[in-house]
Amino acid sequence: MRTMIECRLDTRASNEAIKNGKLPQLVKEVMEATHPEAAYFAPMDGGRTCIMVFDMQESSQMPSILEKFFLELEAEVHIQPVMNYEDLQKGLAAVGRS
Repeated sequence: MRTMIECRLDTRASNEAIKNGKLPQLVKEVMEATHPEAAYFAPMDGGRTCIMVFDMQESSQMPSILEKFFLELEAEVHIQPVMNYEDLQKGLAAVGRS
């Protein structure tokens, strides 16, 4: 299922991760684990934020992906299923046939 995570990194924890070199490695690990179709990094709501869209095969993947953000960066994480335009068209077509 196409899934979006939005991780707002704690400033103090992410400052430390930048200073000690852990942040680039953590981001690399998450990127390699998820193979996102899109990944964005931006300041949002006054802090560092990472937004990724990827295909989550099963819900058991959540701990291995999200715990890195919780444990290392004390992040606030939001996760939700999302659709692209093609998914929306397919879903709406199915509704029309019901």
